[in-house]
Amino acid sequence: MGSPTAGPFRPGPPRSLARRLLPPLATLAGIAAAFTYVGLVDPNETGHYPICPLYGVTGVYCPGCGGLRSAHAVARGDLATAFGDNALAVVGYAVFAVVWVVWVVRAARNLPVGITMRPLWWWAVGALVVVFSVARNLPFGSALAP
Repeated sequence: MGSPTAGPFRPGPPRSLARRLLPPLATLAGIAAAFTYVGLVDPNETGHYPICPLYGVTGVYCPGCGGLRSAHAVARGDLATAFGDNALAVVGYAVFAVVWVVWVVRAARNLPVGITMRPLWWWAVGALVVVFSVARNLPFGSALAP
């Protein structure tokens, strides 16, 4: 056998600040590129993006319907339109921004960056998405439809 520190779980040499910040900065670059593209190529004009398969087949809005239009509005700085297109997506963008900042701070301080949530929170997020999806397809929730 070997020593308890041998094997794949042995801590490696300390990583430099630049090396620790590379993953969150690369993620930010990818997100910025995506938002730039969606900001420049308007999803409100037909022919640029495919139609949602669920909506195309059933006429039912999925939780992501209006997400590209919402991202386009956010990229253009129009939060009111973004909320009208997909409020859940805008909340998701804000949550991502907070999580990303936490990621950068923890990486800069050389702390573990894993995010753990109790199963109850994951179930709550899932329930919120289901309620949003159902409500936006009913007459009383038409304000949530894109």
